[in-house]
Amino acid sequence: MFPTRLDSSLAYDIAKAMMDGFNRHYRLFRTESARAKHRFETADWHGQQRAQRERIEFYDLRVMECSKRLEREFKANEQPMEVWQQIKLHYIGLLVDHHQPELAETFFNSVTTKILHRAYFQNDFIFVRPAVSTEYIENGEPDTRPTYRAYYPTRDTLHAELVRMVAGFDLRVPFADLARDCTWVQQALIVIMPSRHYRSR
Repeated sequence: MFPTRLDSSLAYDIAKAMMDGFNRHYRLFRTESARAKHRFETADWHGQQRAQRERIEFYDLRVMECSKRLEREFKANEQPMEVWQQIKLHYIGLLVDHHQPELAETFFNSVTTKILHRAYFQNDFIFVRPAVSTEYIENGEPDTRPTYRAYYPTRDTLHAELVRMVAGFDLRVPFADLARDCTWVQQALIVIMPSRHYRSR
């Protein structure tokens, strides 16, 4: 049921706290990703393995952290259905100028389902389809590196795309033979991936 008015004094505060939780998660994730690049460049393989183990729990820790804050500060688990509908609408409003809206929606779903009883939450309270699509978002900061790049290799372009993919990481360490290494990856992929997984042109 779509709320006819936003009259809860807590709804915006809860939505903003959830967005703060996501922004904290994403900031820490980006920082850790940058460290992963450095560890690769310095051949810190033990540090890389340790960090990978920690990152498995990374997202769940941020969700737990945010849900505990909402319960502690706002008694979020005691709020009625009408308030949760308004929380979602306020959160959608906060997504309008956000550069990672789909990831932020996933975080919202994770926190919401953590707080609300399984029999209580429903599609009115979570994001089933994206409210804001990243397809139309442009980062207004011209010097900012893209968060992600998309690659669509065909069987004929797989090797070139693998080379381009590795080069896109801008690693500050030379490869003995990048083309050879990508050939090995290409051969392994061809063995394990059926041809239908390649994009046709």
